[in-house]
Amino acid sequence: MTIFLFGVSNVGKTTTGELLSRKLEYDFYDLDEEVKKFYNTTLEDFVNTGSLEERDWKRGRVIDMVMRKKGNKVFSITPIAYPEHFNRYLACEDVLAIELQDSSEHIFDRPVFSDENDHVYKDDDYKNAHRDYYIREIKKDIWAYTPSFLRVKNKFYMDGDSPERVMERIVAEYGLK
Repeated sequence: MTIFLFGVSNVGKTTTGELLSRKLEYDFYDLDEEVKKFYNTTLEDFVNTGSLEERDWKRGRVIDMVMRKKGNKVFSITPIAYPEHFNRYLACEDVLAIELQDSSEHIFDRPVFSDENDHVYKDDDYKNAHRDYYIREIKKDIWAYTPSFLRVKNKFYMDGDSPERVMERIVAEYGLK
């Protein structure tokens, strides 16, 4: 079985996916990490190279490679503007696709930053000083990517819950063991 986790940036796909994969004893894949490995690049360099369509085509190629891997997996998918790169998998019997959703305010509470070398760091002072800007950007992302997730039938509202609680709720709601 493959469990896809979709959603906008910083909604919690990776953290929830890692927890879910541990709970279910599935392999875990994060599209951003797989892209970095396959193309031998940083995320910063990747998102600043080529057009959005070209980057999504490259992401689609990596999705195909991960989907060819045997075994059960949880796969956290970066927001993709061109859903044709994943839509064909949504109808597969052994795929559970879930879009993680939350309010822009709850998503704002989660962000961490990464530098040009993809080192993650937290800067709450900076984030809070620019709160209005980030809330607007999160709302834009929600608006922009909603059409991409139209074929993802399972919409899971996180309601600001912790990643652990979200994982537990997903396991219960979808009868996962």
